[in-house]
Amino acid sequence: MKIHTLKLATEPFEAIKSGQKIIESRLYDEKRREIEIGDEIEFTNRDSGEKLLTEVVGLHRFKNFETMFERMEPVKFGGESKEWLLNQISEFYPKEEQEQFGVVGIEIILKN
Repeated sequence: MKIHTLKLATEPFEAIKSGQKIIESRLYDEKRREIEIGDEIEFTNRDSGEKLLTEVVGLHRFKNFETMFERMEPVKFGGESKEWLLNQISEFYPKEEQEQFGVVGIEIILKN
């Protein structure tokens, strides 16, 4: 078991903290390929420095975010619709990077 660290903006951090968001979406790049079921992820709020410890209970791989958000319920990602989620994620990950690396939905449960 490994402990990974990821930073989040306040809104998604609070959604995980409240239990509304149970899947974190990321590129499936070198850093995320190291994550395995049973590992822990410590999320840090970029604005406040507050931390949350979670356990990885599922990994959902897709070729891009559009496919992932079509096949999984948007509410699990803390979103209201596929379109809303795509709009949010497009600020961080261009389509070229999605096609190059693929994407992963990291399903988590709170530990603390």
